[in-house]
Amino acid sequence: MDRTRVVILGAGIVGSACARELALAGFDVLVVDRGGAAAATTSHGEGNILVSDKGPGPELALAQWSRRLWPEVLAELGDRAAQVEWQPKGGIVVATTEAGAAGLRPFADAQRAAGVRAEALDADALRAAEPYVTRDHTAAVSYPQDAQVQPAGAATALLSDALAAGAALRTGREVLGAVVRGGRLTAVRTSHGSLEADVFVNAAGPWSGELAARLGAPVDIRPRRGEVLVTTPLPPTVFHKVYDADYVGAVGSGDGELQTSAVVEATLAGSVLLGSSRRRVGFDDRTRPEVLSAIAAKALRLFPSLAGVPVMRAYGGFRPYVPDHLPVIGADPRLAGLWHAGGHEGAGIGLSVGTARLLRALLTGEEPEIDAAPFRVDRPAVLGGSHAASGEAAAAGHDTSGTGASEGRDEEEA
Repeated sequence: MDRTRVVILGAGIVGSACARELALAGFDVLVVDRGGAAAATTSHGEGNILVSDKGPGPELALAQWSRRLWPEVLAELGDRAAQVEWQPKGGIVVATTEAGAAGLRPFADAQRAAGVRAEALDADALRAAEPYVTRDHTAAVSYPQDAQVQPAGAATALLSDALAAGAALRTGREVLGAVVRGGRLTAVRTSHGSLEADVFVNAAGPWSGELAARLGAPVDIRPRRGEVLVTTPLPPTVFHKVYDADYVGAVGSGDGELQTSAVVEATLAGSVLLGSSRRRVGFDDRTRPEVLSAIAAKALRLFPSLAGVPVMRAYGGFRPYVPDHLPVIGADPRLAGLWHAGGHEGAGIGLSVGTARLLRALLTGEEPEIDAAPFRVDRPAVLGGSHAASGEAAAAGHDTSGTGASEGRDEEEA
């Protein structure tokens, strides 16, 4: 039994998944969060588990591994699995322009070559799958491997399983700084005292960059805001996750200006979720009516039948953005004892279980199922702009009070 003491900084779905994996592996795990479990980014997502939006490469490999792991994890959760609201309903990507079709077809071909199930749909097959989708389309591809969960429920189930395996949880504890002895992170100072451990895992989502800076090892993980509209419950109207082919381009773009693309899917309760938007505005959490209007307009282009359907609420959240669009998973070579599990942008729900399994393998010295090197901390996209990103956020007056600045580190002798 490995009783290595691990403190996981962040109780969202990535932190919860990591806590579960490490607790089951025998580590002595403590999860710490400045707010509540699954109360921030995780609770503001749509719950997507996607392979459809990822081209061949490291992120797709992690997504495919995670997709294989999800059913295994659900089986292990037992009665807790009901909280997850697992829906393996598949996704459909629809192009509404000739340019969109010209991009979608080769993208799907490349995915097939990488092992993704991507099935072209003609007009009749699309109509059978989604009776209410627009007839004004130029191409459509079905992705049967796509799935959806209720994100906060999924995170809660993972964390509950971690606690049942011996992990502990402390909420309402803000990390204020680091205690370093002999070049090793040995403790973090929090608003409720210091916590010592052998390993600290930075799983703070969009706040990971600021938290890392507070610990003295900055990484370039920034917030990227998105919004979602929620309709009143409807009769069965949308049967898959349906999105416009433009969505893939928006996900992969580094543009800080507003980008919107149509993403439409139903929940088990009958409400339809309408997304999505992407913009880099620091931690400015103000809802912009023009953003919601743009989202609605693009959703109506895919599903004209939604015109006149009441929207009962809108919400927004922050994705953890990395300039090269790859997660950051592994040990920080600058500060022994510090590990990272973040930077998943909008894919954290789906990639959480794979990230946790990869972290476990790296910590235990096992051979992971996929190559971990592309996610390493010491790559240019992660370290190159981290100081600039922190300065940019401060200059814009964004709230970083929960995650910090770099002046919290205490250097002590061993």
